[in-house]
Amino acid sequence: MNSQPLPNDRVDFLGTFAVAKVLGVSVGTVQALVERGDLQCWKTQGGHRRISRESVQNYQRRFEKHPGNQPQTSTLRVLIVDDDPVFLTAIKETTDKWDLNVKCVLLSSAIEALMCISELQPHVLFSDLRMPGVDGFEFLRKLRSTPQYDAMHLVAMTSMSQAEIAERGGLPSKVTLLKKPLDMRWLHGFVSALVSEIGVSSRT
Repeated sequence: MNSQPLPNDRVDFLGTFAVAKVLGVSVGTVQALVERGDLQCWKTQGGHRRISRESVQNYQRRFEKHPGNQPQTSTLRVLIVDDDPVFLTAIKETTDKWDLNVKCVLLSSAIEALMCISELQPHVLFSDLRMPGVDGFEFLRKLRSTPQYDAMHLVAMTSMSQAEIAERGGLPSKVTLLKKPLDMRWLHGFVSALVSEIGVSSRT
């Protein structure tokens, strides 16, 4: 593994966990790919791995692991971003029981989501509004201002009141507001409607 200092242009690098999500493999597998030289990696001064986005894309092309190579109508891709691990666990337990052809990726920070969203290419993104670092307001505004993501369904999740949201400048246009705690039956219905909209089929 290359141990030279991490280049300044950090947008071209992903963390180990983000790469694992993109490739659909375990973190251990990503580490093995790094050690084998299939992925180009640097270590930060704090000892964290940063993997070259270009080397990930090259690996995807070589082994046909890029999400874009999959039929666009095969699976509804859902990305959920929330810093609460209890909430993410509850979401996973719920979505795993659905009889829907849905691939649900769970991430704990907006920064991590921004680094890998172009590879994940979600049809719909759910984001909490209160998160450390880049919060949901900034995250959703960034996505809504990027033409590449115009077709993506954006959903803000929060227990904040309308007044509190207004104090933060409100939400961008075409963002659905979903109040916490979530009504899982509503969530199932919402995702089912999107499944029908893009034409994916139920699990067999």
